[in-house]
Amino acid sequence: MADAASRLRGILEQLLGAPFPVRVRTWDGSEAGPPEAPVLVVRNRRALRRLLFKPGELGLARAWVAGDLTVEGDLYTALDRLAGSIWERDEDARTLARSLRDPEFRSAVRRLFAMAGPPLPPAPPPEEVRRPRRGLHTKGSDKRAISHHYDVGNEFYEIVLGPSMVYSCAYWLAPPPEGTLEQAQHDKLDLVARKLALRPGQRLLDVGCGWGSMAIHAAREHGVNVVGITLSQEQAAYARKRIAEEGLTDRVEIRVQDYRDVADGPYDAISSIGMAEHVGSERYLEYTTVLHRLLKPGGRLLNHQIARRPQRDEESYRVDDFIDAYVFPDGELAPLGTTVTLLERAGFEVRDVESIREHYALTLRRWVANLEADWARAVALTGPGRARVWQLYMAASALAFERNRIGVNQVVAVRTPESGASGMPLRARVWGAPGPA
Repeated sequence: MADAASRLRGILEQLLGAPFPVRVRTWDGSEAGPPEAPVLVVRNRRALRRLLFKPGELGLARAWVAGDLTVEGDLYTALDRLAGSIWERDEDARTLARSLRDPEFRSAVRRLFAMAGPPLPPAPPPEEVRRPRRGLHTKGSDKRAISHHYDVGNEFYEIVLGPSMVYSCAYWLAPPPEGTLEQAQHDKLDLVARKLALRPGQRLLDVGCGWGSMAIHAAREHGVNVVGITLSQEQAAYARKRIAEEGLTDRVEIRVQDYRDVADGPYDAISSIGMAEHVGSERYLEYTTVLHRLLKPGGRLLNHQIARRPQRDEESYRVDDFIDAYVFPDGELAPLGTTVTLLERAGFEVRDVESIREHYALTLRRWVANLEADWARAVALTGPGRARVWQLYMAASALAFERNRIGVNQVVAVRTPESGASGMPLRARVWGAPGPA
């Protein structure tokens, strides 16, 4: 009888109808597949049961988080190859129905069940959040979702993010290794400040202020007075401590507050950096309307937001199973055009859109390197499952940005008064000279 790796590889290739793109090692120590490829390590039969009872991305994610699956070799290469074979396949209901009518496909499924052992579905890892996607984006549900993602310990985020404690795309004027993550995050914060044209004495509202980095930068470097809001108690406590250490308590206030409850406008400027992904499509027009109301006439909004590609049938869009269950519960991505339209519907004049997609791939790879360099401490702080969630999420996201599957954009919008005086310069950005032909 063939070893387990050869049998499993044969079954997977029969199910996929294509060569399996990585090497496989199974629980009996056997290996099969191209010798130069990364190795997908199937540590136990439970990994197969997870895939059988939850086929596709969520089953794979559960096996990864539980430690039933891992990768030896370059993680990015493994994920990139697996994405083309598994995650990006067109597996709608009709395709699956056709496959199930195929005798060879059914035979492969039966053989996989035989390899998997007793047909009992393993319980999901404890890191998984599962609840019906209804009644989303109430104040209570948003607070629970934010707590799940951000209240996992500030020391863990220090490992991943580094001293800047900025959890959004950096802006790399020089790529690594010449450029550092710290410098790139400083340059991003300064880019936001310059786009908002911050001046001493102005009031800035930082929505989703995180650990206070933008608020501190704006107050210290540009002399503005800042209100930062977050739903995370841990973030707020950390930000207040940093602000006190910087001697900025007279200019920066951090609140644990929902954006819908902010009532002390008008503000001269608003920054929303990595916040809008949490708002949800049902609430997004409400969100932009609230921000418009909080700005004074002529005030600027900087909206920094991840975007997905539009679909032919937008009604068919569904939230990524792994992200929803393990990373950003209730989070949603929207196409850039949808975001711009809803900003305009709220009354904003959109004046500038800058894509910084490649910058996020560089940022995520740096975060993954930080996590892996201090893996033992990260596991000690949050547990192995949570650390594996972050490793997989950030590595897969880096590839998604590199392959143009998702993007990230900075949108500058103005609450332009009736006079039409936007306060924007005639030429907001100066492009570099063209490269060689």
